[in-house]
Amino acid sequence: MKQVKWGIIGLGAIASQFANGFNNLTNAKLLGIASNNNEKIKKFKDNYKINEDYCFNNYEDIIKNQDIDIIYIALPTSLHFEWIIKCLNAKKKVLVEKPATINSEQSINIKNNFLRKDLLFTEGFMYLYHPKIRKILEIIKSDEIGELISMESVFGYNFLSKKNFFGFEKKKKIDPKNRLFNQKLGGGAILDLGCYPVSFSTLVASLKSNINYDRIKIFNKKKEILSTNVDIDSYAELKFENNFVSKIAASFKKNLGKKTKILGTKGELIIEDTWTSDSSNIIINIDNKDKVISISENKNIYSYEIESISHCIIQKKTKVDFPGLTIDQTIGNMKIIDKWLS
Repeated sequence: MKQVKWGIIGLGAIASQFANGFNNLTNAKLLGIASNNNEKIKKFKDNYKINEDYCFNNYEDIIKNQDIDIIYIALPTSLHFEWIIKCLNAKKKVLVEKPATINSEQSINIKNNFLRKDLLFTEGFMYLYHPKIRKILEIIKSDEIGELISMESVFGYNFLSKKNFFGFEKKKKIDPKNRLFNQKLGGGAILDLGCYPVSFSTLVASLKSNINYDRIKIFNKKKEILSTNVDIDSYAELKFENNFVSKIAASFKKNLGKKTKILGTKGELIIEDTWTSDSSNIIINIDNKDKVISISENKNIYSYEIESISHCIIQKKTKVDFPGLTIDQTIGNMKIIDKWLS
């Protein structure tokens, strides 16, 4: 079986999680890495058995390497656009960590370049590839919870305080250089976490009927802004043309969790852990009776993403399989994020 050869640009924490996803995959191999930090290169090289010939201390060289089929960009959000364009110009396929860009204007620019190159490009929402999400879509399409009415979807952790020995909350000192709290690096709760409930809201709404991203209304916006000028606690409601409504929230201040509730005319679907694989249970509530569906899984959550995208490359597809995101969906979701941020 053919193996797709992957390269990673940027070797932070998310890149390590992603690299673990190559374990036991037959159709994909992590071949190359690039970082401007030699210590990170050495650590990655040792941990993931990367050949010295494919360890690069600048991003340009890994992009030029002809043995690598696709680049995973794991840099801070503010650097995504620059390196996406450079990869596409070098005729490299691209998976970029979410959010793909810091605004919709950059995403539209990528589409204009991407269409000329006819290359596979997609945004890295790993949760979309998990068997749990496919099962949720199957349940909704089967009409088990009836016609879709609304949903609530949240993602939030308390990064601003910690409990002391006595159990009291103590505020942490904010590091303005930390990418989460740095506006220039694309920080803030909406860009970092809010993109998840936005992407899931548009996916679920599209199951009711086709959606026009330009006609999605966003209202009841609430935001708390930190001294570094990034949002840390944000809420909004989305209303679609088909009258589907989604309440969304993202926070660096509150432990909102990772929960989604989807309401239909016959019942409700509840996902306690929407974004990761900490729990793969789905609850269907009809007439106040719960039915729990447990999804069996045997892979790292990133393995599903890597395996699916690699399969598309082997099949010479220029778009990832549903429910992975197309460039138009990325643009549409970024337009919603633009409005939420404004």
